Amino acid sequence: MIDVIIDTLIDGIKLLPFLFIAYLIMEYLEHKTSEKSKNIIRKSGKFGPVMGAILGIFPQCGFSAVAANLYAGRIITLGTLIAIFLSTSDEMLPILISEAVPIEIILKILATKLIIGIIAGFIIDLFLRKKENKEKEENIAQICEHEHCHCEKEGILKSSIKHTISIFLYIIVISFILNTLIYIIGEDNLSNFILNKPILGPIIAGLIGLIPNCASSVILTKLYISGVITVSTMMAGLLVGAGVGILILCKVNEGAKENAKIIGLLYTIGVISGIILELVGVTF
Repeated sequence: MIDVIIDTLIDGIKLLPFLFIAYLIMEYLEHKTSEKSKNIIRKSGKFGPVMGAILGIFPQCGFSAVAANLYAGRIITLGTLIAIFLSTSDEMLPILISEAVPIEIILKILATKLIIGIIAGFIIDLFLRKKENKEKEENIAQICEHEHCHCEKEGILKSSIKHTISIFLYIIVISFILNTLIYIIGEDNLSNFILNKPILGPIIAGLIGLIPNCASSVILTKLYISGVITVSTMMAGLLVGAGVGILILCKVNEGAKENAKIIGLLYTIGVISGIILELVGVTF
């Protein structure tokens, strides 16, 4: 249990700079930018899925948290959010490198996540952009309203720190509960659920990917490296796995139904992508 507590604190501390930067940017936009600048930000979202997916492939658990906050403030589109969630690699890349996996295999895995993220993001925005523009205006202030704070009186730095601490404590509590459950169940028992199960493997791996911390990416990547699961099964779980981004989304984005739909969409895309990769016989 001591290891669980230490791991929880370490994972939470790693997120602090990402959370603070995200809130600092959002507070600046809310307090300082003109309507013209906000319009530019809104319109630049057209190519958001590309930039989001590219940034998402870098090994940083905190970027999905940043994306969730930006989506809650309607700075980025749903397509961009999904693209980031799908491409986010969390601990996958460091593990692949540390295990001396050939660079060409690593690049193929990253490229697959990148391409799926971009395609999915563009398709989502293509169908939803007009609807979103009509129904949802950029609303960075909704995060402040949700937290019942008075940022307009406190200044950018102080309010950013308050939001960061609030979310940090939330992550610590939830992550501790999840890490405790994983400790009780056991990683080996968790991995046995997805052994040698064609089609069903990606479905179960996707459920493991929904675990909102870096543990899921560690489990799936290690199983792949050990030859226990196929790359298609691993990809299904890693595409769904958005780290703590899902936790942050549920915390800061109003509307439980909308959050459930986003998570369901993410899961569906990840699992279907994994099944397709399995059916066409993709191997790395």
